[in-house]
Amino acid sequence: MDDKTEIIKDLIGKFQATARKYCQIEALPIRVNEDVTASTREVHIIQAIGNSKNIGVTELAQVFGTSKSAASQLVSRLSKKGFLKKRPARANNKEVRLVLTELGWEAYKAHARVHRDDMAYLMGRLQTFSLSQIAVTAVMFEALDEIMAQRLTKQIRE
Repeated sequence: MDDKTEIIKDLIGKFQATARKYCQIEALPIRVNEDVTASTREVHIIQAIGNSKNIGVTELAQVFGTSKSAASQLVSRLSKKGFLKKRPARANNKEVRLVLTELGWEAYKAHARVHRDDMAYLMGRLQTFSLSQIAVTAVMFEALDEIMAQRLTKQIRE
């Protein structure tokens, strides 16, 4: 095997290690206030709802690439925890629109603080990269995204 192949395999291994850490982070709690925490996964749902003026369960499922049933279960759990409310859609009484409660907005803001700190660190690190290094990294992430999308599509079909 040539050096290029070994370097590519090493890069893929590093990405896989990072992906595993990301999955672990998704399960970590984020402190909303003194009494309440939410998992990062839950807060990402809260963020999507807070960023949208008119999102329902179907749209939420599309945003996260999951089934409507899975999205509905997440919404029910977050509703029971007091982070959001379901409101009937104006055009169709069978559909619901999701809105954040006061507690939901607290979680939204707590998550924004975490991302702000991470983003500041990453921006500092990545500012040292040349523009061509950043462009190459972007292309590599596009390739990784494509293979993951293919795998997910294949999994859904099976």
